[in-house]
Amino acid sequence: MVKSNHYLIAGGVMSTLISTLHVILAIYPALYRYIGPGQSTVTDIATQGSSIITIASVALALIFAIWAIYAFSGAGLIRPLPLVSIALIVISVIYLLRALFLPSEISMVLNQGYPVRFIVFSTISLVSGLLYLFGLLRRRASLAHHS
Repeated sequence: MVKSNHYLIAGGVMSTLISTLHVILAIYPALYRYIGPGQSTVTDIATQGSSIITIASVALALIFAIWAIYAFSGAGLIRPLPLVSIALIVISVIYLLRALFLPSEISMVLNQGYPVRFIVFSTISLVSGLLYLFGLLRRRASLAHHS
């Protein structure tokens, strides 16, 4: 069994919190007004109570929950899941790709008055992606050490 991995545990907790946020958004879609991109189509549809937004929020909540489960599996907290190393790589890459918006969002906040929450969401993605990446590297080193 892999020794407990604090990076993956923290990444899993972050994914759990993001999943929980999406569950809350599914229950209260009007909250998109506070976290969405202002006067966007998604925000308008969400505040009207569209079932499409609810379904999308539930789907995203499930995806983030699965990501958390894979992080906890990779950390050795639960039984090993199939393709855990590949899943952790993919999850890390997705989070880090989302974080690529950070420089442009900083510029939009500073120069165009966009809400600071854009920077917060990209920073959360960056931190999550790095936690999964460092956790994966630590997991591989631990597995190599025990071989």
